[in-house]
Amino acid sequence: MSSESLIADLSSDLAPVQRRSMLREGGLVFALGAVELALFLALGVMRPDMHHMGGSPFLMWRVGSLGLLAIAACTLAIRSYSPTAQTRRGVMLAGALSALAIVSGAFVAPEGIADRALLDRINPASGIMCATSIFVLSLPIVALLGALMRRAAPTQPRLSALASGIAAGACGAFVFAFCCPFNDPLYVVVWYSVGCTAVAAAARWRLPRRFRL
Repeated sequence: MSSESLIADLSSDLAPVQRRSMLREGGLVFALGAVELALFLALGVMRPDMHHMGGSPFLMWRVGSLGLLAIAACTLAIRSYSPTAQTRRGVMLAGALSALAIVSGAFVAPEGIADRALLDRINPASGIMCATSIFVLSLPIVALLGALMRRAAPTQPRLSALASGIAAGACGAFVFAFCCPFNDPLYVVVWYSVGCTAVAAAARWRLPRRFRL
């Protein structure tokens, strides 16, 4: 049997593979995030003073920076699933955007907040609940990004998994930002970072397991 015949026999029963579309994959992530936000707010957990605080620099910083970070990180994560992607550069860019958002929080702190004691500002009991909520809210996005990653062909699955965790953590933090009642940027930086870091670590540990490294 010729090699051409052998190849034809082996490939005759193969189903065609749907070509990847980053626009379609991004739309799926956006749709899931929108549904999660709608369901979360439907439970009546939005902060009650949202109509008063909606235009405040602090809330605009928190929601705006997390929204931009979520969009950028999800885009970088989806792009990292391509074999030709420069995944390390994307992860570094996501980290730089996070650092920029953290630094900008110093300029929106409410007046007099810096005079409070450190433990009062970070409020560990409530902070742990915030970080846990962000982790839980991120899980559906992690699952979706993991499924998209398995259908693709990332050449650096560990870094792609890390990028997916960063993206999912940012999405979960964005959803939670609408109900968090704390107005101290230090509180947000500490506990949102804890929640997002936990998501990124879990994704980095779990998602590459289906890939041969």
